[in-house]
Order: sequence, then structure tokens, then C-alpha cells
Amino acid sequence: MAYLLDTNTLIQAKNEYYAFDLCPGFWEWIDQAHENGEVYSIEPVRNEILEGADELCEWAQSRPDGFFLPMDATSTARMPEVVQWVQAADYKEAAKRDFLSKADPLLIAYSLAHNYTLATHEVHIEGERKKVKIPTVSTALGVNCVRTFEMLRAQSASFVLSSR
Repeated sequence: MAYLLDTNTLIQAKNEYYAFDLCPGFWEWIDQAHENGEVYSIEPVRNEILEGADELCEWAQSRPDGFFLPMDATSTARMPEVVQWVQAADYKEAAKRDFLSKADPLLIAYSLAHNYTLATHEVHIEGERKKVKIPTVSTALGVNCVRTFEMLRAQSASFVLSSR
């Protein structure tokens, strides 16, 4: 099973529990999992990261070709399904505009087109109408979506300190 990483998976890791200086093993694991054909993201996620002009931006710029997959015609052809579902859903108009202006719908369309599992920190909240979330749209459209830690466990990721 191959995963697509949401922007928040990388930003939260950098800002919190897997900061580059605290847990370099997380970032090494991403590279290894990518080399094994298990972890990717898409160019629109890279573009969001590059807005940060920080250590994560440098990390994104140094990823090998093929880590951030380009949007293709097959993925773009699935975008109307995502847009239609969001527009028909009972969300505030501002929430719909916000969601559709980001990489999130593109991640879902790419996953629909290429059968990837999305990894995100977002959680579906029943009755939520102020923010459209990836897991809610993914479930509605039949895209497998997991929390980041679920992906790490499924992939048997382990970040162990070496003896000093």
C-alpha cells in the first residue's frame, strides 16, 4: 500500500514531536519508505510547504524527483467529483472556499485516480460544518484515509535511539 502525505503531516511533525533536531529518524524513515515505493506526496503539497521558508522548506527542496508527484490528467479528471461533493455538502461557504483553495482536494483527486491511501492529522468530526476535512471527503468518495500514526504503525516504523 502506498501513502500520500498531507501537508499537515509534515508541518506538525516539524513543529512538534518529530522536529528535525529531536527525531531525525522520522525524516530518514520517510526517505526510506519513499525509496521502497511506499510514501509520496504531490507537488501542490510541496508548494504549500515552500511558502514557509524554513527548515521544512529546505527539506522539501532536497527531496528526490518523484517524491512530490505532479498532478496528471487522470488526477485532474477526478477533481469534479471532489468539488461536487464539497459544494453539495452542508458546510459554510467560507469553509468550502478555503478547502477548495488548498492542496487537500488535489490529494483526494490524486488518491481517487491512483488508489493511494491518504495520511493526515485531520480527524472527521460528525456534524462539523465550519471546516471541510480530508477524512470526511475521503470517506464519502471511497478514498482510504488514515491518521499519520496509523500509517507509521502499518509500515512498522520505529525510531529507536542508538547507543551512545
